[in-house]
Amino acid sequence: MRVFNFSAGPAVLPEAVLKKAQEELLEYKDSGMSVMEMSHRSKVFEDILNKAESDLRDLLQIPDNYKVLFLQGGGHTQFAMVPLNLMINREADYILTGQWAKKASEEASKYGKVNIVASSKDENFSYIPDLSDLDISEKADYVYICQNNTIYGTTIKNLPNTKGKDLVSDVSSMLLSEPMDVSKYGILWGGAQKNVGPSGVTIVIIRDDLIRDDVLEGTPTMLKYKTHADNNSLYNTPPCFNIYICGLVFEWLKDLGGLDVMKKMNEEKAAILYNFLDESNLFKGTVRKEDRSLMNIPFITGDEELDKKFISEADNKGFKNLKGHRSVGGMRASLYNAMPKEGVEALVKFMKEFEMENR
Repeated sequence: MRVFNFSAGPAVLPEAVLKKAQEELLEYKDSGMSVMEMSHRSKVFEDILNKAESDLRDLLQIPDNYKVLFLQGGGHTQFAMVPLNLMINREADYILTGQWAKKASEEASKYGKVNIVASSKDENFSYIPDLSDLDISEKADYVYICQNNTIYGTTIKNLPNTKGKDLVSDVSSMLLSEPMDVSKYGILWGGAQKNVGPSGVTIVIIRDDLIRDDVLEGTPTMLKYKTHADNNSLYNTPPCFNIYICGLVFEWLKDLGGLDVMKKMNEEKAAILYNFLDESNLFKGTVRKEDRSLMNIPFITGDEELDKKFISEADNKGFKNLKGHRSVGGMRASLYNAMPKEGVEALVKFMKEFEMENR
């Protein structure tokens, strides 16, 4: 029996995608083999890769002067790739709104000067600071953000005023959850394991002029964006099956009607849980209302033992992976694209019952 999986990642995938993959697991079309078995140099896989890129471009309306790369190594590799490829003046500005931006800034500091131009660390990253008039360094090569903060449940809804500097954004836990204007970014990247597919793929969307030869001295070949851009993400063996699954997710999203439809669905799901949290006498959210994420919703009871009891009982009822991150505690429900509205409604129904029994 399928459960309601509220994991922050790896996360729930659309059942239609899983069933399609199941149908094609032994043999993809008429190839006589599984996608997991075929050569990444074959015409069959090249078609899978090119179709995935084409559908992603359609969904996000990616301009022609941006490359799409399907890479490996996850977010932690991007923390290094960004400065290695972009920090030509050995200086960059970082905005800290959570643990992942903090880790990215720490990695970048190995290669140059990192300026923290805004932070919400003072209140455990429970809000988004004012980004309208930042003290951007004249020498900064780029400004870096984590746009949706998986752990803390905040979202940057108004992009920072970078004063002409290129914006680099980690969009891992919001990619494809809503429309985005790609032209506002120099680079945006995201791990697939939230809204896009299984873990093992990192999607990088990068403007052509930022794909350069003059990267920092000593940058490994595999950590140069140009290496992958020049080889259509096929410089080495890519995670073929994972890319195939991502392609199925892209098709699923297009069949639903695209990202405008997906955003409306996500807003409806999030409102069900947020409205309950705002009215509850037991549960409460941990994020300033105007900065709330549609994807990740942390909440607490205010009593650690009661939180543990709730998590245990919820798990027994089939509401899985609700335990909050250790830095926040409490609970967290991740409502990614593939989480059905029925799952959120069922969770709120259970929360109401729990509140009646434990208030």
